[in-house]
Amino acid sequence: MMSDSSIDRMVLQKFATTSGRGWLSSLENPKYLQHLLLVPVLIFFIVWNVIPLFWLAGMGFYKYVLVTGEPLKFVGLHNFIEIFNSFEIWHALSNTFLFVIIGAGTQTILGIILGFIFWDSKGLPGRRIALTLIFTPMIMAPLASGSFFRIIYDPIFGILNYFIKSIFGVTIDFLGSSSWAFPSVLIVDTWMWTPFMMLMTLAALGSVPKAELEAAEVENLSWYQRLINVVLPHGKFILMLGILLRTIDSFKSMDIIFTMTRGGPGNATELIGITLYRQAFNAFTMGQASALAIISLLIAIAFTSIYLHVLKKKESFA
Repeated sequence: MMSDSSIDRMVLQKFATTSGRGWLSSLENPKYLQHLLLVPVLIFFIVWNVIPLFWLAGMGFYKYVLVTGEPLKFVGLHNFIEIFNSFEIWHALSNTFLFVIIGAGTQTILGIILGFIFWDSKGLPGRRIALTLIFTPMIMAPLASGSFFRIIYDPIFGILNYFIKSIFGVTIDFLGSSSWAFPSVLIVDTWMWTPFMMLMTLAALGSVPKAELEAAEVENLSWYQRLINVVLPHGKFILMLGILLRTIDSFKSMDIIFTMTRGGPGNATELIGITLYRQAFNAFTMGQASALAIISLLIAIAFTSIYLHVLKKKESFA
């Protein structure tokens, strides 16, 4: 005769075996498996994106200076009102929008032109080497590129001023002059990210049916006619995605300019990213920095919405 403890152990063992088979059978079901595989991604997204975003949004309504040791003080919309009344922030925003419009626009135009040039020159000797050299700036670290060009622009030791002085007999302080600093950093950003738009153009051309490209070549269409009539109907999503990514990235640009000019001279190259950095890590006013970060996020979302609206409108007319 079996004891009660033996019976209990048998029941528990059978339950464990049945439960284990149940879990295994559920894993074999694709419906449960795909949801289970999403769990680590969702946990990572919630921990590193959702929670910090809500913390940031809440901090924007508080006065909190990190180094004073004072407790958080709820101030409502005071931080946002100070931002909208600040001339320095409006100046940084105007510089940022100018940087985005000129930079992203120039990079898009040059990228499309270079994309068409290299698409039509597949049999050109040295094409692979040229593509490698062109794509090199895009894979360089922005801090390295900024340091590199800061030496090139140097009025005393820079190689650019060496040639300018040899030809014209003058030197130009590119990063120390308020009239030269902004276009100088804009040129570096264009040099660095034009290859990205060229890559997106090549991807857009790759999405076009080969027969249509050959027909356009037989009809001897110009690159502009090929872009409007052949490439855009098929590759507009890829090109718009590239423009959107460059717009958002230019809007939050900070590292390369901070390396070259620290936002100077004065505030000639002060962008919103640099202003946000100063408020958070120089002044340690975390409340105002959080409010400014929220405003920057809303502007980036607005950019995205506009691009998606334009793309959807083009698709509806297509």
